[in-house]
Amino acid sequence: MEVRTSANDRALTVTLRGELDHHAARETVTALERALDAALPRKLILDFGGVTFMDSSGIAVVMRAFRRMTALGGSLELCNVPPQAGRVFDAAGIFSRIPTGRT
Repeated sequence: MEVRTSANDRALTVTLRGELDHHAARETVTALERALDAALPRKLILDFGGVTFMDSSGIAVVMRAFRRMTALGGSLELCNVPPQAGRVFDAAGIFSRIPTGRT
């Protein structure tokens, strides 16, 4: 899993590329936490456009980010969610709690 970050003002975009499964989730959370600590954003955008496969571990990554942004008084948005990941998020009810720019 490749994790790229870009900050603009108080918004942080984290772009994910590759497979987000059990093995990649831990390193993804670590990279995400480091990026949040460095930027302390008001808005976090998780870009799933490059995710080729995601299992339920992706839910844990998103919920961890959601809790962290809530603690910072900020917001989280998901974007470019591919259909396969979207089905996982739909099954977990993620889209009812977190805004998305679904594709």
